[in-house]
Amino acid sequence: MRIYRTSDYNELSRKAADMIAAQILMKPACVLGLATGSTPVGTYECLIEKHQSGSLDFSQVKSANLDEYRGISKENPNSYYFFMMDKLFRHVNINPANTHIPDGTNPDADAECARYEQILCRLGGVDLQVLGLGHNGHIGFNEPADAFPVNTHCVDLTQSTIEANKRFFASAEAVPKQAYTMGIGTIMKARKILLLVNGEAKAHILNAALCGPVTPRVPASVLQLHPDVTVIADNPALSEMNL
Repeated sequence: MRIYRTSDYNELSRKAADMIAAQILMKPACVLGLATGSTPVGTYECLIEKHQSGSLDFSQVKSANLDEYRGISKENPNSYYFFMMDKLFRHVNINPANTHIPDGTNPDADAECARYEQILCRLGGVDLQVLGLGHNGHIGFNEPADAFPVNTHCVDLTQSTIEANKRFFASAEAVPKQAYTMGIGTIMKARKILLLVNGEAKAHILNAALCGPVTPRVPASVLQLHPDVTVIADNPALSEMNL
């Protein structure tokens, strides 16, 4: 595991974008595992700048997103499909047919999860998986549990996750209570993982994830077992770690 310390969020975003761009340059038809939430927004902005300057070509890139809320449509401004279109896809030359996100409108959870696993299999796996870190240690929407979920599955969101996400909705009551998410086993199959963490509010859980025991009660702790993980975190996020 490699840990890069940055002075602030902007430096974190630039460094993360440089690593993703390097993956695309090395393998133009690579498969990127993408994340939503506030943390990767700056990274996506930097990638857009690289593309618009002519230095980065997304035409052969394929993508697979970690998760999607269950029960909301693509057109909903709070859907992760809408987020990805707004924050990245419509600003670069990626082929929409090469972008993949779970279908939150599929009422058959088992069928949707199986469908998404099949998509990932057909893609040949993820070359570089981007992750954020939840306040309770979740990655994707894999919440603290008694066991690590293996494959893409439907998850009941914890109250802490609902509270963290309510800023994007009219109220906590409006936040969907379930989501489709890649499982821990699916995430761990990625050839490389890039974990992005910023802010003092994440310092305690980042320390627990990287330095504590590997436990499904802290889902991100499983990353200690992956052979190729890069962590990019700013000073506040790393404030509880002895580096």
